[in-house]
Amino acid sequence: MPSRPDRIARRLLAWYDRHGRHDLPWQKSRDPYRVWVSEIMLQQTQVATVIPYYERFLKRFPDVRSLARARIDSVLHHWTGLGYYARARNLHAAAKVIVHEHGGRFPRTLEAVSALPGIGRSTAGAILAFAFGQRHAILDGNVKRVLARYHALDTPPATAAEKLWQLAGHHTPRQRVAHYTQAIMDLGATVCRRRPDCARCPLARGCAAHRLGRVEDYPVAAARRANPTRRVNMLILRDARGRVLLVRRPPSGVWGGLWSLPESAGADARAWCRDTFGLDIRTHKPWPVLRHAFSHFRLDITPIPARVTGACAVAMEHGETVWYNPVRPVKLGLAAPVKKLLEQLEK
Repeated sequence: MPSRPDRIARRLLAWYDRHGRHDLPWQKSRDPYRVWVSEIMLQQTQVATVIPYYERFLKRFPDVRSLARARIDSVLHHWTGLGYYARARNLHAAAKVIVHEHGGRFPRTLEAVSALPGIGRSTAGAILAFAFGQRHAILDGNVKRVLARYHALDTPPATAAEKLWQLAGHHTPRQRVAHYTQAIMDLGATVCRRRPDCARCPLARGCAAHRLGRVEDYPVAAARRANPTRRVNMLILRDARGRVLLVRRPPSGVWGGLWSLPESAGADARAWCRDTFGLDIRTHKPWPVLRHAFSHFRLDITPIPARVTGACAVAMEHGETVWYNPVRPVKLGLAAPVKKLLEQLEK
């Protein structure tokens, strides 16, 4: 355990005042709603990617009540391309909880915030620090990397969680908590990266990994397994008017709640489509395989263009389906590779 609980904080705050990020869109307000939206979007996503999504999202859903009233399709549409769509579904669900159980006011205790869908201990602490100046430790991926290096922890972060939480709480100051929270995240994002720039780091003098000359050995990596590859056929099924058949995916799992192209099972797409939708189709030559990477597997998509040769009304009776007009698209939440295929179709 470090001898001076304020050493990291003192150096980080001095560095943040000169080199930290002070002009991010969500830093312009301490409104907990805006802070919350930004923290959810920033989970596993870089700042530069989040900024345009954040600005569009806030323009459409300026407060928690407008988000709670919105249709999930509208929420997912504004999230399309940002990935990790469970975040959007949880954001929408949490907005309803805030409106119905908290009178539209964002809760102010760690327990109440952590109980909201999609919010864990670290995200709750960050929201309360930024919005209300409360002293709570955070432990996102950037902070884990900074602390694991500074203390040269000899076990992977996943197995050293309790130790990391102790260290995070130990170093969190009682003053300027919001600035400290932003500072340690900024340091991990811009300086203490996977390949760190120790010459620019305000903590290098006290960093155990730097002293050992082994900064790239920390955090200790957990044993990795090769990501498996899954394969699927997606039907780009068009009717006589050029509309494309889309189906809504189940609410949980990959692309939960988003609209996607039908995934045919087996090699006979014509028989599958007849059995599933009651549609007769004519298939054409498959397009080149489109690979989409997830965090834990790769998905190889074989797009199969096809045309309906008979009536189309029967398909609408099968669960949640829609005939989508790429020329005049409605606002639906689309899986990223599906959006790419639809755009390619128009080209």
